[in-house]
Amino acid sequence: MRLTNYGTIWSLLLATLLISGCSTFIPEPKVVTVTEVVNRTIPTVPHPKQVQLNDVKIYVVSQENYEEFVAEFEEKNGSDAYIAISVKDYENLSLNFAELRRYIEQQKQIILYYEEAVTEELKE
Repeated sequence: MRLTNYGTIWSLLLATLLISGCSTFIPEPKVVTVTEVVNRTIPTVPHPKQVQLNDVKIYVVSQENYEEFVAEFEEKNGSDAYIAISVKDYENLSLNFAELRRYIEQQKQIILYYEEAVTEELKE
């Protein structure tokens, strides 16, 4: 009986060591990290067509040439209608157009910068 108890104890101890020992001997799988550079390809679009402006005639009318202007204007255009603008307002209008032109040029430079950045990535 005594032999059986020791045999049972030894077999349980051996089974416990084998079960717990097997988990420590299993090698962990290696994690391989691969860094891959992915370049996004952004298609460039063509520039919009250039602006085609129509001719605008500006008449300068003063008290000295008013009667002559009215007769000539009605002969060419058939009606008597005017748009008046002061010299200061004309200067402001001119400054506004200059400001619009500056803004458009800066936007064009930004667009060209990004287009060049994209095409350089595609060349590499």
